[in-house]
Parts: sequence; structure tokens; C-alpha cells
Amino acid sequence: MRIGTRSERRLLDGFGQVRVVDIKAVDGIGHAVSPLSHRPCYEPASRARGGPIALIRPPDMDDLRTTHLTRRPANALVRLAGQVPLLLGSAGLVIAFVVLGGLRIDLALIGYLVLVGFVAMLPQPVVTVTRTMEVPVPAPVQPVIEQDMLPAFVEALGDPGLVLDGRGAVLHRNGAAARQYPSLQLGRVMTLVMRNPDLVAAIEGSQRTGEPRSFELHETVPSETWDRVVVAPIRRPDRDWFADENRQLLVTFQSLTELKRVDALRTDFIANASHEMRTPLASLVGFIDTLLGPAARDAAAREKFLGIMRSQAERMSRLIDDLLSLSRIEMHQHVRPTGSVDLTALLREVREGLQTQAKAAQIDVILTMPKAPVTVSGDRSQLYEVFENLIDNAIKYGADGKTVEVELIDIDRSGLKHMVSVTDHGPGVEPEHVPRMTERFYRIDAEASRKKKGTGLGLAIVKHIIQRHRGQMSIRSKPGEGLRVEVLLP
Repeated sequence: MRIGTRSERRLLDGFGQVRVVDIKAVDGIGHAVSPLSHRPCYEPASRARGGPIALIRPPDMDDLRTTHLTRRPANALVRLAGQVPLLLGSAGLVIAFVVLGGLRIDLALIGYLVLVGFVAMLPQPVVTVTRTMEVPVPAPVQPVIEQDMLPAFVEALGDPGLVLDGRGAVLHRNGAAARQYPSLQLGRVMTLVMRNPDLVAAIEGSQRTGEPRSFELHETVPSETWDRVVVAPIRRPDRDWFADENRQLLVTFQSLTELKRVDALRTDFIANASHEMRTPLASLVGFIDTLLGPAARDAAAREKFLGIMRSQAERMSRLIDDLLSLSRIEMHQHVRPTGSVDLTALLREVREGLQTQAKAAQIDVILTMPKAPVTVSGDRSQLYEVFENLIDNAIKYGADGKTVEVELIDIDRSGLKHMVSVTDHGPGVEPEHVPRMTERFYRIDAEASRKKKGTGLGLAIVKHIIQRHRGQMSIRSKPGEGLRVEVLLP
């Protein structure tokens, strides 16, 4: 740092204390701005509490253009005021020598010091320097992507991304774009490969206006997909977009397929749940109206209707229980259970609990498993629900008089160590139904399912429990050959 200009130093000469009260910096239109240096270029008067303070100028002050400098002190009277302490002290010393005849030097010195201290406590004159400067405001810094950095930049994108030249031809593409759109080779015009009107409009609009464009791309071949496509110009601060012959566009694809799938499932779930709840409620309301009207005094009709009403109420109760169970499972889907479960003891307990249903259908449930305990990590109540659901379904939909085979074996398949299979010998299902059997409320025969007191949520609950246990589930079936469900657990 340096002291101010030579004229400023002359101005400040002779003062015991100098305080710079105000230095203002303004831009070209009169707005106050901060100095370019991160250090203050002045000390406000309110902060100066003692000690001589000099006018400080940071090195970068030379880069500022001073428009005018106003000095408001400096006359002879003020200069004289600055010498008051020295004059009074000297006069006191002379008087002491005269009065005491030069004999009491120590008293004279004490008197001199007292006078100097007293005068130093008096308010000192303040020099006010007001400076107004025009500060060049720097232009905002814009990010610049160098030409040789473009491939690395595009490759770093998690989503498919491409860079197009002014003709719309592919200059660069990342690995995700090459995998999702292998036909978009380097040098090929994108709109000639993907003949989509929205894509053509977005590319042409972005080239014409220099602004980003976006749209939703829906494709059905080879599979149904949704993507959010964004077309944005790659601007360079040193070039005008409209005058640049080498203008480039960045095209990115953000997948919306999973969001669309979840949204469709949510919509279907709400519609199906509403339908399942509305049907028994409508029956209950109808029977209540009948009992309050024509059948009010008919004992036989009343007994019959009350039995049906009870059945419908139980159906609603089962549906609500399954919905709550599914909600609880999904809430803890990300938390892997840590308990210990013996599968052999669990399967025996499930079979005993379903003996009544098996005897009514004249079906024998056969267990084939090791004699020694087979222990897995898991939630016992949830695993009980899994195998109860599977064996109960096999009893309901299997052929009367046949068997249901439940087998537990050890396997070694990508971290999965145990497999439980449940096989029935019923009519089986068509292949097109198999992938959808674990969807909520999906039924192959809705009327038959209702007669067997099914809610359409059993296999959905089973699937979510197995996923929470980090296992896998597969369903195999052919018409006339029954159905086999395999549960693999780590």
C-alpha cells in the first residue's frame, strides 16, 4: 500500500491526527459500488478511535479514474491549531523556569507533561477528504466450453446426449446415446434418422431463436418409452450466435418411462381400489334398503340378507387389511430384515394352518424338505404371509382331489442359497397372463376370484415381501399343466 498523491501529502502535513471520513466509488450511472480490492480503501470516521491515521491507497486504486477531488480543510488557522500542544507545552516550561528560577527542574517537567496531556485530550481538528471515482464495472463471467472439451463434457452426462452442428448433423455422442439410439451415427443428420415433427420443430426453433426448446418424446418401437428432450444452443461469449457459422446444439434425453409407468400403476390402483370398495358397499346399501322396506317383517328374507351383508362386510375387511399390509411393506421396502427364520418349521406351521381349506378341497399338501433346520435372514411374520398366500392359492385354484407340492432345496445362484417351490395341478394360465399376475388387483377370472374370496392383492404382497428380503420370484405355467411358483432367498 502507498500513501496518497504528493498534493495530498502536502495537505496532510502539519496535522497531529488525520482522519479520512469518506471515499465514495460510483459507476457510470451513479450507483454506489464496492472497490475492486477486497481491502478497504478508507477508514470511516466512526471507526477511527485513536492514533494517527493516514490516507491509504490500495495498489489497484491507480486503475480507477478520479473525476474530482474535494479538499475541505487547510487554512492557516487550522494549521496553527495543529501546533497548539507543542506551543502551550513550551510556554509552560519557560514559565516554570522563570518562576522557580531554574531551581526546580523536576516540577517544571511535571508541569510540562500535565499541560501536554491535558491539551492532547482536547478535540483535534479533522481533515475531511471526499473522493468520487468512476469504477469500471466488469462484465459478468460466462462459462466457456472449449472445443476440445466437448466430447468429455457430453460423455459426463448421465443421460443420452449429442452435439449437433449447424446442419443438424451429429458431431459428438456419449455412450448412453449410442446404446439407446445406435442409428444416430456421427455425421448423420438427426432429423433424417429420427423423423419426429416435435424434434424437427425444436431443433429449427433453437437454431432460429438461440433459445432452448423442450418437448416430450413418446416412442412405441421397439418398446414403449417416454423421454424429455431438451435442445439448447452452446453459446460462446466471444461470438454472436446468429453470426457464428460454427454454431452447435446440445440435445439431451431424460427418461420418463419409469415415471409414466408408476403414474399408470397409481391410476389403475385408485380405479381398481375404488371399484373393489364400491361393489360391496352397493350391496350393503341395497340390502339395508330392502330390510327397511318390503322385507321388514319377513324373517326368512332378513336372515338371508343379513348373511349376505356379513359376507360383503368381511370382503371389505379383507380388502382393507391387504391394502394396509401392502402399504406397510412398501414403507419398509428399503430396510432389509435382520431376524433369523427356520424355513422348515415355518412351512410346517403354514401347512397346519391351512389344513381345514385343504380337507374341504380334498387336496393333500406334501412337504419335501431337509430334516435339519434351514435358517435364513428375514421377517418371520412376512415370510409366513408369503407362503400362506402361495399355498392357499394353490389349494383354491388347484384341481380337487389332487396334490399341492411344497419343496425346499438348497441352491447356489448369484448369492441366492435357498428355493421354496409351490406347485399345483390346476388348469394353469395362458402365457400372456403370467407377467401381470403380481400386479395389484389383476385377475385372470375376476368372478371366480371373488367367489374364492380373493382381493387381487395377494401376489402383489408376496412380490414386495420377497423384494424386501432381497430375493426373487418366478411363475411358470401352461394351460392344463398347473402352475409353479418359485421363491429364491439369500
